[in-house]
Amino acid sequence: MSRIGKKPVELPKGVSASVSGQTVEMKGPKGTRSFTATDDVTITLEDNVVTVKPRGTSKRARQQWGMTRSMLENLAVGVSEGFKKELEIQGVGYRAAMQGNVLKLQLGYSHEVNFEVPAGVTVTAPKQTEIVVEGIDQQVVGQVAANIREWRRPEPYKGKGIRYKGEYVFRKEGKKK
Repeated sequence: MSRIGKKPVELPKGVSASVSGQTVEMKGPKGTRSFTATDDVTITLEDNVVTVKPRGTSKRARQQWGMTRSMLENLAVGVSEGFKKELEIQGVGYRAAMQGNVLKLQLGYSHEVNFEVPAGVTVTAPKQTEIVVEGIDQQVVGQVAANIREWRRPEPYKGKGIRYKGEYVFRKEGKKK
C-alpha cells in the first residue's frame, strides 16, 4: 500500500483543477500545467481535493499510484509558488551575468560560455557569484540548473566551480613533499 498515494492532494488558494479522463489540468497565478496519467490509476476531484486510486492490485498499478500523486502535488506547487534552484560560483575570476536571454559565464576557460535560457524558465544573476533558476516545471528547472553546473563542476582540491547553494564538496588533500 502506497503511503504517498494514499494522501489526497489539497489544492492551494488560487489554484483550480479540472479532470477529464486521465488528464488533469491545473491553473494558478504562475501559469497552467497539465499531466496525463496512465490507465492504471483513477483520478477524482472533489471540493478542491484530488485523490488517486489504483485500478487493481498489480505491481504497475501500485507504482503508478504513488508516482501520479507526486506529479499532481508538483503541478499544484508549480502553478501556485513555482520551483527555484540556487547556484553558487566559487573561484578567482569566475562570474556570471545575464544579457537578455543569454547567461554569460566566465569559468576559467579561454572563452566566455554563453548559455541560452530555454522557454518556461527564468534565470537571474543577482550577484556575480550567484545564479537563480526559477520556473513552474520542477523537472525543467532542475535540468537547466544541472546543465549550468555541468560547465564547471566543483573540484575536490580547491573547491572551485559551480555548486548548488548549500552543497557540500568533499575536499581532498593535495600531494605532500
